[in-house]
Amino acid sequence: MDTAKAWVERWELQQQRYAVDREERFTVITDVVERATAGRTRPLLLDLGCGPGSLSARLADRLPQAEIVAVDMDPLLLELGRTHHSDSARYVDTVIGEEGWTDALGLERPLDAAVSTTALHYLPEPVLLDTYRRLAALLRPGAVLVNGDHFPPDEAPCADLTAYVGRRRAERTGGHAHEDWQSWWTAAARDPELADLFAEREQRLAGLGGGAGDEDLTTGRHAALLRQAGFRHVTPVWQFGDSAVLVAVKDDAGT
Repeated sequence: MDTAKAWVERWELQQQRYAVDREERFTVITDVVERATAGRTRPLLLDLGCGPGSLSARLADRLPQAEIVAVDMDPLLLELGRTHHSDSARYVDTVIGEEGWTDALGLERPLDAAVSTTALHYLPEPVLLDTYRRLAALLRPGAVLVNGDHFPPDEAPCADLTAYVGRRRAERTGGHAHEDWQSWWTAAARDPELADLFAEREQRLAGLGGGAGDEDLTTGRHAALLRQAGFRHVTPVWQFGDSAVLVAVKDDAGT
């Protein structure tokens, strides 16, 4: 458990390099879920691309009555989450977007919210649309899909500005002082306690063709895909630079 704690803490720091005002983004996502699930005795939440459980842990702290299902395809990060944040969620190993991935979740009732942060940007557009459609089918009427990620604006000059603003913000808050993504993984590969998990991760990524890409879809494109998937109500609720929280609300029954 000490090993998991140390690596999760290092993960939290290195992620600050990539998510502008990461903690505020988490807080906003949790605010939305809190509002959307108000009055429900045991809301069911799905955390997509959960990594080591960062968002699930924050949701569990705010909403201790919630049932959280956290899904990822990375065996090493999942095991860190299961060990360090064991009480926060039920962790599921499956590849988002692959055939049958929603069946692996083992859901027995409709979702009250689905959340994600810095995870869905790697899905190719057709897979993302299918994922949004499947999530719409899993959510109860009035439930929310909340996605915190980097969403560049639709116009290139604006995208340059938002990227610059975010970069300057990270510099002011010290995010770039932490180790980067590659350094974290290089160090994790040298830890003998993680050797088996790391080997399993490498084998799995090789089977997927080398890992995730970065589709870099704009806010407008995500909103269009969400509406195509059946979400009529889509809006950003927070933004700093190109870091934003996008919310889609499933129609109430009869609307």
